[in-house]
Amino acid sequence: MAGTNSSSCGLIDRGRWTILVLLISLPVVLHAQQASSKTINQSRVERGKYLVEGVAMCGMCHTPRNGSGELEREQWLDGAALWLLPARPAGDWPLKAPRIAGSPAASDEDLIRLLTTGIWKTGTRLRPPMPQFRMSRDDAEAVVAYLRSLTPRAGD
Repeated sequence: MAGTNSSSCGLIDRGRWTILVLLISLPVVLHAQQASSKTINQSRVERGKYLVEGVAMCGMCHTPRNGSGELEREQWLDGAALWLLPARPAGDWPLKAPRIAGSPAASDEDLIRLLTTGIWKTGTRLRPPMPQFRMSRDDAEAVVAYLRSLTPRAGD
């Protein structure tokens, strides 16, 4: 009997030790996962910035210009009067490109659908001069992550 008790005590001690080690290491594991997630998200935002600024050139229409015609970087993607005119008169030509910095007027899924199919949340295509993008889902998610990472100006 004495051998049985010491044997079960050893198992209990090992079990307690295992639980203690797991409890102590849990915050380290969680922190590593959060750091990894943050790195992935930062990488996605950086990819989105590259796509918005260097490929899709969103700022050309969605950012106001100063008197010299240069983009106002302090109002980046805050919406702007369109400087483009249609080659032929078009009754539904938009006069302003909307603000897309911070919190565009759509859900992430709506924006991803727009960027992957060219279809807006209303089920219609956007009017020219907005390009009818056909991005990959990964690229569209990166663009949305970047747009959401921006802080719109107060009052917008």
